[in-house]
Amino acid sequence: MAGTLNFSPDDRYNAFITTCREAPFGDGALAGVAIAVKDNISTAGIRTTCASRILEGYVPPYDAHVVELLRREGAAIVGKTNMDEFGMGSTTETSAFGPTQNPVDPSRVPGGSSGGSAAAVAAGLVPMALGTDTGGSIRCPAAFCGIVGFKPTYGRVSRYGLIAYANSLEQIGPMARTVEDVSRLMSVIARYDPRDSTMLDRPYDHQPSANISGLQVGVPEEYFGEGVDERVAENVRDAIGILEDLGATTVPVSIPGMRYALAAYYVICTSEASSNLARFDGVRYGPAVDTRKTWHEAYQDLRQANFGAEVRRRIMLGTFTLSAGYTGRYYAKAQVARRNIARDFERAFCDVDIIAGPTMPTVAFRLGEKNDPLSLYLADILTAPANLAGIPAISVPCGRVDGLPVGLQLMGRQFEDERVIDTAFAYEQEVRA
Repeated sequence: MAGTLNFSPDDRYNAFITTCREAPFGDGALAGVAIAVKDNISTAGIRTTCASRILEGYVPPYDAHVVELLRREGAAIVGKTNMDEFGMGSTTETSAFGPTQNPVDPSRVPGGSSGGSAAAVAAGLVPMALGTDTGGSIRCPAAFCGIVGFKPTYGRVSRYGLIAYANSLEQIGPMARTVEDVSRLMSVIARYDPRDSTMLDRPYDHQPSANISGLQVGVPEEYFGEGVDERVAENVRDAIGILEDLGATTVPVSIPGMRYALAAYYVICTSEASSNLARFDGVRYGPAVDTRKTWHEAYQDLRQANFGAEVRRRIMLGTFTLSAGYTGRYYAKAQVARRNIARDFERAFCDVDIIAGPTMPTVAFRLGEKNDPLSLYLADILTAPANLAGIPAISVPCGRVDGLPVGLQLMGRQFEDERVIDTAFAYEQEVRA
């Protein structure tokens, strides 16, 4: 039955940028279920800021395709969650509306860029949320906050209405406390949309199965190398051992292109950011420019005042890599590295069904601890390869280090999202039994 859900969260962790105190809902598979939506996904009549001052007052006139589907199934959209500005970050500290705290330990970051969605779920404010994942932005906060986060195959979920910063990498996906709820949300949002030219008509209609007998699980040495906390690695190896107890077989595999993954990722994503964010010029979007100045002065001053430091940094990096004389030296080489990484995964999947490793190299670090960009960028080393290859990947909780959650990352072949979810479900059912 249709109705209105009253929503007044105790948002002590700054998980939300905007809340809807009265959220209408209807009939359907998600009737009356409170769902939070990351603030870079368009919602008709609800402010959508991308956690940036440049969009502080923007209210979209239309819903993203995924939001249309949620409303069609009766869900109550209760608010827009905090995030790193334009999705650029791994901590949710670059938000213009202040950092989000991790509900597990408020002195720690929740991860990013979908940190608000993860915190809202982990704190019990909502049972499910939508995030977006460009280089790990769903899986990183899922691991840090101890929930489940799933990045679908690129092209499985429509990106129509997503304010993306890197179109060829970014994917909308579900976040929840359980794999079953992630699967439930996925069954709603993975429906064909002709408005997204990158999407294939591959609807998700699947009930998770815990039967993984005979599954071949690849364990790449590169996912347990330098920079990975040994205690994190130990928890993940124990989790892989549980998959073996459930009937899976583990096989050593190698992803040699991993050494180039992070460099390729940051060249590609910043290049696309430079192009995508050019639209925020004070004419089409953003605060009005000062017409007394020349266009170049007004454009420069507007963006300087309303973009945060990390966004400006990535725009400048991308503009440099796309500039005359440098495209071949950087962007073209990054695309070659991307193809090589995709081929590495394809070769590995000739012998195995799933690839397993840690989601993040460490547990959640303290707010303000990572001050230099390089150390923050290194946090994406284990998640970005799945985006470069366009494959599905999930993070599921698999233990704790010093009381902080560790994530097990499971990756599969393109469009074998169901197998990835089944593997995570089998593990989750076993450890919760």
